[in-house]
Amino acid sequence: MNHSINTKFILTAANAIQANILANESTLESLDRAIGDGDHYINMKRGANVIVEMQAELAPLTPEDALGKIGLKLLSTIGGASGPLLASFFMSMGKVLKENGDESTLKIAAAFAAGVQAIIQRGKADIGEKTMLDVLIPVSNQFVLLAAQKCDVKLICATLMHTAEQGMLATKDLIATKGRAAGLGERAIGHIDPGAKSCQLMVEAVCKQVLES
Repeated sequence: MNHSINTKFILTAANAIQANILANESTLESLDRAIGDGDHYINMKRGANVIVEMQAELAPLTPEDALGKIGLKLLSTIGGASGPLLASFFMSMGKVLKENGDESTLKIAAAFAAGVQAIIQRGKADIGEKTMLDVLIPVSNQFVLLAAQKCDVKLICATLMHTAEQGMLATKDLIATKGRAAGLGERAIGHIDPGAKSCQLMVEAVCKQVLES
C-alpha cells in the first residue's frame, strides 16, 4: 500500500506536532533543566509555532518546496543546536523528494532517511551519543525497511511510534558525548535526552495523524 505526501498533510502534521510539543511543556522543561541549557522547550515551541503561522504561505507550494521553506525558516528562528539540525533535516528531505518524486511510501522513507543523514553530518553525531539521533536513526532504518517490504502504512506508523519511544527511553542510560550534556559525564546517566524526547513527540504526532486519516 503506497502513500504519497501532499502539502495539506504537511500542514496538518505541523499542527499535530505543535499540539504535542505544547502538551509536553513540563516534561521537556524538566528534562532540559536536568542536563541541558534550559531553553530546549522554548526553542521547540518557537519552531513549531512559526511553522503553523506559515500555513497560508506554504499551502500553495508543492510538498518539496514547502519542506524547503520550513527548513529555511527554522534556520533563522530556532536558537541553540536544534535549529541548524532540524533545518538540515527539512531541506534535505525536500531536496530528495524533488529529485526522486513523492508518489510512494518508499520514496518518502528515502527522503526521511536523507534528512536524518543530514543531521548526522551536520551534528557530527551518531547513535548511542544521547541525542535526537537515538530516536531518528532507528526510526529512519525501520521506515526504509518496512516501506521496502511494502508493509501497510498503519503497521509502519505503529512500528515507528514504538521504535521512537524505545530510542528515547534508551537515552536514559547513555553518557552524553555531544552538546551541553557532554560536560556532565556520568551525571547525565539516568536522564532522558530532551532532544530525543521532542523527536519522539514529533514522530508520534505525525504517525497518529496518518493513523487517523
